[in-house]
Amino acid sequence: MSGEEEIAKRDEETLAQLGYKQEFKREFTPLEVFGVAFSCMGLFPSLASVLVYAIPNGGPLPWYGGYWLVASTVILSTGLSIAELASAAPTAGGVYFWTHSLASPRWRNLLCWLVGYANATGYIAGVAAVDWSCAIQITAAMSIGSGQAYIATNAQIYGIYVAILLSHALICSLATSILARAQRIYIAVNICLCFVVIIGLPIATPKQYMNTTSFALGSFNNLYGWPEGFTFILSFMAPLWTVSGFDATVHISEEASNAAVTVPWAIVCSGITGILLGWAINVTLAFCMGTDIGYLLSSPIGQPMAQIFFNSFGQKGTLVLWVLVVSAQYVVLVSSRQIFAYSRDRALPLSSILSRVNKSTSVPINAVWFVIFCAALLGLLAFAGTQAIGAVFTLGISAAYVAYTIAIAARWLGDNNFKRGPFHLGNFSLPISIIAVLFMPFMDIIFLLPTTPSTSATTMNYTIVVLGGVLGLSLVWYYLPVYGGVHWFTGPVPNIRRRDGDNQDLDTRNESGEEGVKGPLGA
Repeated sequence: MSGEEEIAKRDEETLAQLGYKQEFKREFTPLEVFGVAFSCMGLFPSLASVLVYAIPNGGPLPWYGGYWLVASTVILSTGLSIAELASAAPTAGGVYFWTHSLASPRWRNLLCWLVGYANATGYIAGVAAVDWSCAIQITAAMSIGSGQAYIATNAQIYGIYVAILLSHALICSLATSILARAQRIYIAVNICLCFVVIIGLPIATPKQYMNTTSFALGSFNNLYGWPEGFTFILSFMAPLWTVSGFDATVHISEEASNAAVTVPWAIVCSGITGILLGWAINVTLAFCMGTDIGYLLSSPIGQPMAQIFFNSFGQKGTLVLWVLVVSAQYVVLVSSRQIFAYSRDRALPLSSILSRVNKSTSVPINAVWFVIFCAALLGLLAFAGTQAIGAVFTLGISAAYVAYTIAIAARWLGDNNFKRGPFHLGNFSLPISIIAVLFMPFMDIIFLLPTTPSTSATTMNYTIVVLGGVLGLSLVWYYLPVYGGVHWFTGPVPNIRRRDGDNQDLDTRNESGEEGVKGPLGA
């Protein structure tokens, strides 16, 4: 038996122990799994997308300290904790599977239910945020090309946004092998773009836009009227949004070779790479952005990063580089895998339809289009105002943090016998988990608050409305008399009953006697 065949057999056996049969083709190599993590992070495009929130909340001073180095170091604790869980149970279900496996029997069904809906909401919001940012970047290019005469309306931006969503749906419906190979392109584009900015921007920036060391290192902006300490905390949004999506690679675990090793290392390596390159980019921007902060935010181009490029590279140079920015923003998304996994366990409406895998492409096409439809609905927030559509960024973070916090806490507080995978943190596991579990709820509370102290219907933070609405309705459905999930939901549903190659039944009942999955996590 060759090395590849041995790895493939081990992957299939591990998945069988978790209660699932191999339905996808394992086309993703270690480099391509890293590509998924790094392209979903979308380092420079993500920074460009949230710069409009970072500049008025502290920048550029916090970009050296709390805004990036401190915040992203703490954020990495979440990535490390997720990586350790991913190594122990590499399945597309990810955080909600781990929650059910690790939580105490009394609470596991309810917590698994909530985590699944929070995780799904986070990923749909992530799709909306990424593609809305891409639409904004396209309109910025149109403004630059027109000599800043073109100013897009919300309706025009939404039309571009929907077109991007539809194109993503078509691409994500292609065969797994095509999606896997595409990751190599995204790695190259993202890395090249980062170094073009770090090296090229200081060279090209005219002297009138080059900032002094005292400004770059000592300037603190507070444009929204919050106390300065709170403004400093709000500056965390940029690293939280950028160094994120830790479980993106987890959801392709069933499509990755040697998943128990490849997936956790992809999470860790992409996180560290993002932190280091992101800090270098922030330092560069602090020295090359000029001092007219107000104009960067109100420029006709409509995108602060694009205006910084325009000041430094001119019209033609900016258009050339902006093609790279849009290309890097236009990532292949894996949200459908989470929807597929949750539907496979019958927890979503229309689960029997959403969990179908296309026989030709081995892709959950129905789940792909479900994500696109929901993201299109979220995009309608744009017509409620700029602050309303900005909620998709904080919604993606907040919803994911709800899911991550419960899953990581369940490992230590639940009634389980956790069995480590090949990747583990040894004696550092508990302290790192504590940091992650304390940090995420704190930031969730911060990101539910409005952007400014004085708010109205157009400036309120709609994150609480959408996230609270989804989780509230999920609880209503869970406790609905007769038909609610409390009467039938028992967590992950195994679709395999025997190990390949032997006649022994898998143990698919949990401690309370309910049908469930008992696998490497020790549930």
